[in-house]
Amino acid sequence: MTDLNDEIYEAAWVSLARGHQGVLGRIETALQSADLPPLSWYDVLLELSRSRETGVRAFELESRLLLPQYGLSRLLDRIEKAGYIERRVCEDDRRGKLLFITQSGEDIRQRMWPIYQKAILDILGKKLSKKEAEQFVLTLSKLRV
Repeated sequence: MTDLNDEIYEAAWVSLARGHQGVLGRIETALQSADLPPLSWYDVLLELSRSRETGVRAFELESRLLLPQYGLSRLLDRIEKAGYIERRVCEDDRRGKLLFITQSGEDIRQRMWPIYQKAILDILGKKLSKKEAEQFVLTLSKLRV
């Protein structure tokens, strides 16, 4: 049985949390330096781009995102105000709304990706070999709930 008092688990948790914060901070800085929207916008736009034809309801979007669920409504309002997404009445349920990416939303998403990709490669590619990255993926996949 695992000894939960073993300090290595605490050290692993702290390393994971600090690594996550550091990586996200560097990506946010890279996007900001390029005068682009924040990373959370990219995540929303990517999911809506993947569902371009059918749209997505807000509650479905919550389960797909790589960001915290709180504040999603305000985030969507800001992205909509910028003209990157639009809400349309759901034909199946006239009370509900579907979210769609606009052409300007797709354009900004495509402008963001090279900056995001370069940041990922600068952060991970310079510190991990491909073999280490593969092991990292396997290790982290064990933590999915």
